Amino acid sequence: MRTLFIGDIVGSPGRHIVQERLADLVEHRHIDLVIANGENSASGFGITPKIAEELLGLGIEVLTGGNHSWDRKEILEYMPHQPRLLRPANFAAVNPGGGLFVGESKKGVKIAVLNLQGRVFLAANDDPFRKADEELAKLPADVAFVLVDIHAETTSEKVAMGWYLDGRVTAVVGTHTHVATADEHVLPKGTAYITDVGMTGPHDGVIGMDRAGIIKKFLDGLPARFEVATGDIQMNAVLIETDETAPRNEAGRLAAKSIERLRLRID
Repeated sequence: MRTLFIGDIVGSPGRHIVQERLADLVEHRHIDLVIANGENSASGFGITPKIAEELLGLGIEVLTGGNHSWDRKEILEYMPHQPRLLRPANFAAVNPGGGLFVGESKKGVKIAVLNLQGRVFLAANDDPFRKADEELAKLPADVAFVLVDIHAETTSEKVAMGWYLDGRVTAVVGTHTHVATADEHVLPKGTAYITDVGMTGPHDGVIGMDRAGIIKKFLDGLPARFEVATGDIQMNAVLIETDETAPRNEAGRLAAKSIERLRLRID
């Protein structure tokens, strides 16, 4: 099975490149499952019901979230009715929606996607490590593929999560910092890992935002309204390959054969 995970989609430029490139990528790379982080897809902050439906309609099976999940108030009523739109599972239990999705790939493989958020330099949510244990324990035995999106600020917390879950899930992918790392590899017990997938959107600014406003903010420290940048639009993603006929990992899930970084531009 070949799974594509698309890094944080930022604003209309990010949505545009997904619309332009995803279908061809799925066809030519024989992709069976598409997952994406969508928490910045509405003008760089949050996601709306309309945008969620638009992205899901493009062939994305599951959308993950993070610290911007609640930036658009209209999402609060929508999220409980759309199980394919996740927010971190270690948010307060009273929050709308959930952080775990269980379904099937196009090949009929039972899959699960778990969304977690780190705590270092972010809000004091529940412990993502213990929450991972709790959520993984809920999964039926026939769930063969498990991907974890760890939305976190520090590399150390994400690397630690990769080692913590090695052999128990198929893949651990980091999101949030919008800058792709070059450390993709398969851990010793068969879990594919990358510290940050990177950003899908404009790269001629500062992590997706117009650079002039960001630089001004660093210079004077005054409140500022940030706008999404417009140029050098890229899709950053990873392609994870598994073999259903190969031995499973120690938890009985599919082990990863490989993880490959992809960077696409609009021609």
